[in-house]
Amino acid sequence: MKNRVVITSIGMVTPIGLDAPSSCAAMRAGIDGFQETRFAAGGGKQLIGAPIPIKENWVGERRIAYLAAAAIKEAVGGAPGALGSTITLILCLAEEGRHGGPAPDARSLLGRIGELTGLTSSWQTHVVAHGRPSGHIAIEHARRLLSSGDAENVLIAGVDSYLTAGTITHYFAENRLLAARRPDGFIPGEAAAAFICTAAKRSGASGLELLGLGLTREPAHIYNEADLPLRGDGMTAAYRSALEETGIELSRVGYRIADLIGEKYWFKQSALATLRLARGRREFMDIWSPGETIGNVGAAVVPVMVGWAFTAAAKGYAAGDPVLIEASNDAGECGAAVLSGLAR
Repeated sequence: MKNRVVITSIGMVTPIGLDAPSSCAAMRAGIDGFQETRFAAGGGKQLIGAPIPIKENWVGERRIAYLAAAAIKEAVGGAPGALGSTITLILCLAEEGRHGGPAPDARSLLGRIGELTGLTSSWQTHVVAHGRPSGHIAIEHARRLLSSGDAENVLIAGVDSYLTAGTITHYFAENRLLAARRPDGFIPGEAAAAFICTAAKRSGASGLELLGLGLTREPAHIYNEADLPLRGDGMTAAYRSALEETGIELSRVGYRIADLIGEKYWFKQSALATLRLARGRREFMDIWSPGETIGNVGAAVVPVMVGWAFTAAAKGYAAGDPVLIEASNDAGECGAAVLSGLAR
């Protein structure tokens, strides 16, 4: 594969941990951050969500900036050598036009993050606003920047929250939130995560190496007006592209991490992609999902999954090598990445 990149440092703020080590330990242990929220779910009950337990009762852009800044500072702190290099920040955000988006003005948000971190004022910045698969798009952008020499290090950060009045109102009306009489729904959450990547040829550090990446679109997305049946074409193509670039078959993947947020559509999509590409005899392939403990965290999910894979490889509890990380959104955009732990 051309233009390989290595992930060298991570940062994370989630409902189950205010840094990457505690968040990853809680996800590994299956400890969730679910609790009653201030939003009503009908029948005299409160909606279950996964808020981040910070002392400050901030909302909107201020809260999102604080979460992103914390994850960014942790990632940069884990790679002190990066500060003396050319850094580009790629910020992953909610889809443009998503109902109740927590920070609709990306430039204003970047300004707040810069004020809180004191780091980003001299950095080149880019925004990727495609929701859950934003991290995959950002990785593709990052390896192009690293290959061209336009950046020595790329910091990819994702931050999002589904715990806003506008978002809750919209998805509740769409019957997509988990409730007592609605088992096929997701739990709204929030998170921020970040990771630093550099060109493989420049890096002598340990980390995760990107082996393959696939970006495609699913025609039968969850809101498709033609009511097309889901065959998993988009995710299958994303898997295939990533695996062909890697040079291996799906049967040789150690395990997967997927953004399975709770609705059956996403489980079916992932299962179809696996069934259509599986060849030969294969023992059990584990699949992890942060949604089981932190709910739907939108654009933060790929950095969270990358951070979890990074930690699992570093601490020796990964369920195999390499790992395939997948994500998709309501509009049908699909991403898959294959990463491998390097020698430590």
